[in-house]
Amino acid sequence: MTNMIVARLVSILIGYVFGMFLSGFFIGKAKDVDIRKQGSGNIGTTNTMRILGIRVGAITLLLDCLKCIAGIAVVWAVFQESQPEHIRLLMLYGALGAILGHDFPVFMKFKGGKGIACSFGMMIALYPQFLPVCVLVFAIAVGLTRFVSLGSILAAVALAVQVIVVGNMGYLSYGPGDLLEAQIITCVMAVLAIYLHKSNIKRLLAGNENKLSFKSKRD
Repeated sequence: MTNMIVARLVSILIGYVFGMFLSGFFIGKAKDVDIRKQGSGNIGTTNTMRILGIRVGAITLLLDCLKCIAGIAVVWAVFQESQPEHIRLLMLYGALGAILGHDFPVFMKFKGGKGIACSFGMMIALYPQFLPVCVLVFAIAVGLTRFVSLGSILAAVALAVQVIVVGNMGYLSYGPGDLLEAQIITCVMAVLAIYLHKSNIKRLLAGNENKLSFKSKRD
């Protein structure tokens, strides 16, 4: 039990270190733009795309996905021999750490992004079978409303629902006693995504949320 507690904490820490690489912020700095001071002020993919254009936004999305995948891969490399029966759960903790590092980076006074791109990377690495539904939910929501925030929230909820339903059907391969913990972690991620979108939710309810645009404000 003690070894697993330590392994959980180390996995979160590994993911957190990778998560703190805020690609949107660093790419913006390379272009002499502080995206924290423009648009919504968020350092994630959507605001980066809004300020610097679709190409830079796509690069930001890719890098934010990859950093979560990299954190998960390192956790696997560290624990796959010592904790083989719990390795999938520890990889999920690594993903959680990456999302926390992205959302609450210590070097930026814990003010980061909203973790959606990191969550997408987590799905690629750990839950690829759930990608089609989550992508479809996101695409329909954004396509109909052009609200990326709404699509992101619904996709996060869709992932949690799938993990609960499919897991309870016996189709997720977690170690003994790990499934419930994995479902709780995934639900925590969904709740965190909703919480970090609280300002977007207020704007959605007020009818003045920013809509997706593929034009850079610097064009």
